[in-house]
Amino acid sequence: MKRLALTYAVAAVGVAVFHLLRLPLPWLLGPIFACLIAALCGLPLRGNKLVNDAMRSILGVAVGATFTVALLGSMVDMWPTLLMIPLMIASIGAIGIPYFQRIWGFDFATSYYSAMPGGLQDMLAFGEEAGGDVRALSLIHATRVMVIVVALPFILQGVWDADLSNPPGAPATSVAPTQLLLMVFCGLVGWRGAKAIGMFGASILGPLILAAILALLGVLQHRPPSEAIWLAQFFIGMTVGTKYVGVTMPEVRRDVAAAIGFCVILLILTVIFAEAIHLMELAPPLETLLAFAPGGQAEMTILALIVGADMAFVIAHHVLRIFVVILGAPLAARVFSPRPKD
Repeated sequence: MKRLALTYAVAAVGVAVFHLLRLPLPWLLGPIFACLIAALCGLPLRGNKLVNDAMRSILGVAVGATFTVALLGSMVDMWPTLLMIPLMIASIGAIGIPYFQRIWGFDFATSYYSAMPGGLQDMLAFGEEAGGDVRALSLIHATRVMVIVVALPFILQGVWDADLSNPPGAPATSVAPTQLLLMVFCGLVGWRGAKAIGMFGASILGPLILAAILALLGVLQHRPPSEAIWLAQFFIGMTVGTKYVGVTMPEVRRDVAAAIGFCVILLILTVIFAEAIHLMELAPPLETLLAFAPGGQAEMTILALIVGADMAFVIAHHVLRIFVVILGAPLAARVFSPRPKD
């Protein structure tokens, strides 16, 4: 309990510092940086998975509540860019696997699942089963999410002059209590129902699907209030930062450094794909960047909500990325893994 209280206090200090310095996304980036620094200094921080999943369900409801019949119809036109998601995943693997193997000396299983831009828990499970280094995988994927989430707000501000200070929703006092209760229903029932049937990303996708159905029926008429989105940012940012608890200097020099170099590769690939899609006039550049950046699904959802991006476009591409990686990564690993010598 003391560790949890300490973690909340450190994350709150991060929010306050970011507010004072007028840095972007204080509720998300503040906890990330504060918890990261505290973890590297050896403080015994601790995350709370149950609360984190509950916060992710808020984001699922927020996305689902934006769905309309017109928006659903527009998703049919996304197929050209959706088809580029598997191509990008293949490009990431083709560059990432040799990068981790030849430059940093990781074994094939660790290199392969470090390069795959899927969910953290899924890649750890697959990597452990294949005999990879679970600790290295954990640090590499945590760093991937952190670096991309930290870099994107500055890219969005610098290139598109995006306003990241907009409140992510209406204040809670302006939303009818019945609508708030409906959101809680979507979050809890959608999350637990999706988990019961084994859906990947259950804490986000379950609430998203249920909220989308009710929104399309005209029952759910509001997104979660800004206070709920800020709270979700706080806990998700805190969780990213606490992933570095217990990290040693040898791990920083090897695993984290390798991950930072890989993030540079990922950002370059993202920009290349986004520019190609923009030149072919298939989608707006800002939405394309958010849709193709291989960060965490929850973190990308937050950024898309705040900048007012096309939520259907961004989420559809991230869901497909996770789906392709989860289904395809273990199969491809068996095909490309080196055969043991006789």
